[in-house]
Amino acid sequence: MDLVWKLLRQHISLSQLVGFFFANLFGMWVVMLGIQFYKDVIPVFNQEDSFINANYLVLSKHITTVGTLSGHGNSFSEYEIKDIEKQPFAKRAAPFTTSQYKVNAAMSMSGATPFQTDMFFEAVPDSFVDTPKEAWTYKPGETEVPIIMPRTYIALYNFGFAQSRGLPKVSDGLVGLINMQIYINANGQHAQFKGKILGFSNRINTILVPKAFMDWSNEKFEPGKTEDPSRVIVEVHTPTDEDIAKYMQKKGYDVEDNKLDAGKATYFLKVIISLVMLVGLLVSILSFYILMLSIYLLVQKNSTKLENLLLIGYSPQQVSKPYQMLTLGMNATVLIFAFILLLVCRNYYLGMIELIFPQVHTQTLLPAILTGLSIFSLVSIINSLAIRKKILKIWYRKD
Repeated sequence: MDLVWKLLRQHISLSQLVGFFFANLFGMWVVMLGIQFYKDVIPVFNQEDSFINANYLVLSKHITTVGTLSGHGNSFSEYEIKDIEKQPFAKRAAPFTTSQYKVNAAMSMSGATPFQTDMFFEAVPDSFVDTPKEAWTYKPGETEVPIIMPRTYIALYNFGFAQSRGLPKVSDGLVGLINMQIYINANGQHAQFKGKILGFSNRINTILVPKAFMDWSNEKFEPGKTEDPSRVIVEVHTPTDEDIAKYMQKKGYDVEDNKLDAGKATYFLKVIISLVMLVGLLVSILSFYILMLSIYLLVQKNSTKLENLLLIGYSPQQVSKPYQMLTLGMNATVLIFAFILLLVCRNYYLGMIELIFPQVHTQTLLPAILTGLSIFSLVSIINSLAIRKKILKIWYRKD
């Protein structure tokens, strides 16, 4: 075997093999990365909410320049809420109740320096919130208030504030470690409460408190002050009902956290990744032809030596083996380097995803590994068969 290899390797073109290596490396890496990226990112679009049912939609009105300049608000009247509730697709509807007073909160975690911010509270009927009744309740006089935070707020904190100041990042598992102090100042009254954060919601972009606390606090700190709601929560039979989109377009309503938008985003993600993977496959195919061309040229240059080896007793399998081992080694090296590059890129984009969506669980590498092994096996088998066929042509003097 060593003697055969020393005899046949004289005409190997290093530049051609290097070209194959980098072309195949790029193609395989793109395909593996595309599949793994899709598997890692798709849970962001399909994740469920622990507090708000998937059949709940949050409606708001379009805010236009004309409406703002003319003084027309974007609030819902009682008639409009009843009209929504009477639609065939709706089971029930209820307005958001907004705090009429100013709220300031200080948040800290694990002994870190607290940061303060202005905020506001909103509430919906407790039946719309999927939490145990004993956890989502408030009685006048209590100093602890249950709170559900929007996940977008936490993403902004993790991605911006915490990262720039070296503060610990917040995830669902660490929610119990957050210390939140609430300060209310209105009409000469001052009150302090402790916020008990139950978790984060993907579908409600506001800070939710129990309806009982909202009604009591509005009456205590801003008695008699009311305003029409700017948002309505609706329970529907099927979120994908076509009548919902037609009604919203007719009335000029927006649907917050629209499942249709998530579906569109998922579709476009599939299209983009498919195109990227197609490019990777084309590059891999072209690199395969580069390797085969190099091997064929090498065999052609050594055809006299190969024929002599076959004539003195070497079998076609023995003569083919050096070339087959060469291609197998090249393909295996490409697979290893492609996997290393995949890990580097994946660690980078997973860090970004975890900052924005800390609740998303890391997916397995199995899809990318199986894809790489499949490409490696297919290319290696085809290479091996093609080389053996070329040697057999010389053996039968058909070259």
